[in-house]
Amino acid sequence: MTEPWIAALIALFAWWFFTGAILAVVKRADGGGRKSHLWAVLLALPVLVLGAGLFVDTLQRTEPFAVFAAFLAALMIWGWIEMAFLCGVVTGPNRALTPEGVSGWERFRRAWWAVAWHELLLFAALLAMGWAAQGAANPFGFVTFAVLFGARISAKLNLFWGVPRINTEFLPEAIAHLPTHFRVGRPNAIYPVTVAALAVATALLVREIGAAAAPHDALGWTLAAAIAGLALIEHLLMVVPLPDQKLWRWMLPEPRDALTQTQTTRPREPAE
Repeated sequence: MTEPWIAALIALFAWWFFTGAILAVVKRADGGGRKSHLWAVLLALPVLVLGAGLFVDTLQRTEPFAVFAAFLAALMIWGWIEMAFLCGVVTGPNRALTPEGVSGWERFRRAWWAVAWHELLLFAALLAMGWAAQGAANPFGFVTFAVLFGARISAKLNLFWGVPRINTEFLPEAIAHLPTHFRVGRPNAIYPVTVAALAVATALLVREIGAAAAPHDALGWTLAAAIAGLALIEHLLMVVPLPDQKLWRWMLPEPRDALTQTQTTRPREPAE
C-alpha cells in the first residue's frame, strides 16, 4: 500500500466515501427537522473522539498503517465538523436571507456571520492539531487537515465573489439560506489566483514525495498531494460544466421538494 498510485487511489476513495456518507446522513435527517439534525451530530460524536484519539496516537508512529491512520483521523475530525455545519448545528448567528442589492462590506459581513462559528471551529482544530504535531515523526494528520482547510477557505471565497457553476443540489434544509450569499456569474478576479495557488501547492506536495527520506514520509506526502489535487479539480468544476454530483446522487434519498437544484437561483448581481 506504500506505492504512490495505490495511496492516491485510497485517498480518492476515502474522500468520496466520507463525502457521500456525510451527505447521506444529513439528507436523511432533513425529514425530521432540527431535532433530527442535532441528534445526527450528537450520535456522530464518537467519530470525532475516535479521530482525535487516532491523530494523537499516530504522531510518533511511522509504519505505513500509522500514516494511513493519521490521514483517516484528519478526515474523521474534518467530517464531523462538516456534518455539524451541514446540519445547521455549528454555522453562525446569521440565518437570514441576504436581500437583493446588498453589496460591499455589508454583504461580506452578512456572509461571514452566516458561517462564523464553523470557520472558527475549523481554525481552532487546525491550531490544536498544528500544536500537537510540532516535532512529530508523523505529522500527516495535520498536513491533511491543513490542505483541507486551505482549500475550503479558497472555495468559500470563490463562491462569495462569484463563479459560473455553484452546485446546490445536495444543500440540506438547515442551511438553505446560504445560497443567498453566493454569486453566480463570470469567474471573479481571484479565481485564477486560487487555482494557480492550488496547482502550485499540489506540485510542491508531489515534489516532497520524491524528496522524502523515508517511505512513511513519501506515503504521507502522497496522501496530502492527492487531497490537494482533488481540491484543484473541485475548483475547476466551478467553471467546467461536468455533472460531478452524479458521484453521490445514487447514495442519497430522493429530495422531498424542489429545494435542491444544480445551480443556485440567486440572481446575478452587478459587479461592485
